Formats: sequence, C-alpha cells, structure tokens
Amino acid sequence: MDTIASKSTRRNWLVCLLAPLALIMTGCNVNVIDLTPSTMKANPSNVYTITAQIKVKNSAVVKETLRPQVVIDGQVHPMSLSPGSETLYEYDFRMPGGRTEAAYYLLVHYQRKTENATTTKEQVTELSRFSIENRYSVELETNRAPVGTRVAILGRGFTGDDKIMVGGSPAATRFDSSTSLSFYVPSLPEGRGYDVKVLGVSGEINAGTLRIDSSRITVLPSSLTVSQGRSGALAFRIPDEAPPGGLQIRVTTDIPKSVVMDRVSIEAGQRSTSINIQGGLPGQGSLFIEIPGYSEVVVPITVN
Repeated sequence: MDTIASKSTRRNWLVCLLAPLALIMTGCNVNVIDLTPSTMKANPSNVYTITAQIKVKNSAVVKETLRPQVVIDGQVHPMSLSPGSETLYEYDFRMPGGRTEAAYYLLVHYQRKTENATTTKEQVTELSRFSIENRYSVELETNRAPVGTRVAILGRGFTGDDKIMVGGSPAATRFDSSTSLSFYVPSLPEGRGYDVKVLGVSGEINAGTLRIDSSRITVLPSSLTVSQGRSGALAFRIPDEAPPGGLQIRVTTDIPKSVVMDRVSIEAGQRSTSINIQGGLPGQGSLFIEIPGYSEVVVPITVN
C-alpha cells in the first residue's frame, strides 16, 4: 500500500516537472529577435523602421504561413520581408506630429503541423519602446586642418547658444543653421588629435576628432641686423586669416640684453603684422618665433 502511494507521488512530481518544460519546447517553434534600436535619429520624413529577425526553429512549422505583424498605438500592421533577406522583416512607422517616442510589440502568426492536423499558433514579444533624438552631431566636415581653418559640423537640433570645444579649449563658433555649425581651429599644438564637442543647454554632443596639422608662419627678413639704439622691422604672415580672438605670437631670444621688443599678435581676420626690434647691447644670437599650431621659425639677429 505504501509502495503504491509512493509510486503515485513520484508520478505526480514527474508530471509537474515536465509540464513547464513542454510549454517551453512548444514556445520555441519560432525565434523572434527585435532588432529595432531604442533610439533613432530624427529625419525630415518622420518615418522610422521597426525591424525583426524571425527564424523557424521547428520543422513542424509551415514557413510559408509566417505572418509577422507589429502592434503600435493599438493598430496592427503587417511587416514585409526585407529585400535580399529570408529572415528580416520591416515596417515603416510614421511618427505622429508632436511625438518623440512610441511603444509597440511584435506578433507572429503561423501554422504548425501536428500528427492529425494543422493548427494555427501565435507568438507575442514583450512591449518595447523607441525614442527620437532631435539633437545630434553627424560628422565633422574634415578630420584634420591647420590652425585658423573654418570647419563645419553637420547634425540636427543646433541653436545659436551652442559652443564648440576643441580638446577642452573654446573655439570661435558660428551658428549657420539648425543642421550646421562651424568653428575656427584654435591655436593648439600641432601634430595630434583633439576631441571636438558641442556644448549647449540640452547637453554635450561628441562631434568627432580633429587632427591639427602644422602650418608655417613666414617671417621677413630671414635675418636681421640692427645698430645699438636703432630699430628694425620684422614682419609676420600666415597662410589663412587669423581666427576670431586673433593669434598671439611669442617672440623670444637668447640674447635678451641685446634685444628690446613689444608683444605682438595678428588680429582676427588678418594674415599679417609686424614688430619693431630695437638694438640694445652689442651681441649676436637668434629670435625664436612661436605660435601654437605653427612650425617654429628661427631668425638670426646681430646687434652692432
């Protein structure tokens, strides 16, 4: 009697254990993978694609009967097979005006052969959401340029309050339109890449990396001779116009007691400037002309 009761208990336990497994196995007839990104960039058409990969995993499923659908805003829409694919299905959803997000789920109907007949089945995914990003940067117009060059950033959602940073340094920024900003490459050391970011009231956007290439400043004359108490002019010229804020030129010498000179800069929008070099104590040495982003120029100088 105890043996019969024990066998009955084990039988009931086995049924309870296998029942969930049977449910899992019957739910594996079709594999549905939602490939829709959770965030999409806004576009002028206001149309956004919901994509799913649907694979038949059970030979009993009649593949030709697959009917993938997307349910969004309470309406059921058929999904179409993506051109050139046997498993990717798509639906183009037109976002209603004034909205920036949508919730949806996928529904797949299909037929499955059984021992005696064919039955209709369906598989439903969990509720998913995607949102529209109205402010973003697409790309830099170029990924390298010398100091002073004007570079454009293409994107969407730009405003007149946006500011551009290059390697953490502010760059003179120009608002062209809601889809375009431009900036002048600031005077930074050449030969390396700098992160470019757009800062605004809506947050920070990474625009890419810009490499600052070296440029050369022309200095005339190439050597200078002045008399004690007298002065001579030194002229500077750069290939492109100086960016907003101008360019500071650093002039140093290895004979400081022989040379007297003022600070010098190239004003915004200008390409050249000059400075007077006054002779002090007699001596012979060099002038070192430096602008970040430009190759250093050395000018021999003699003070008689």
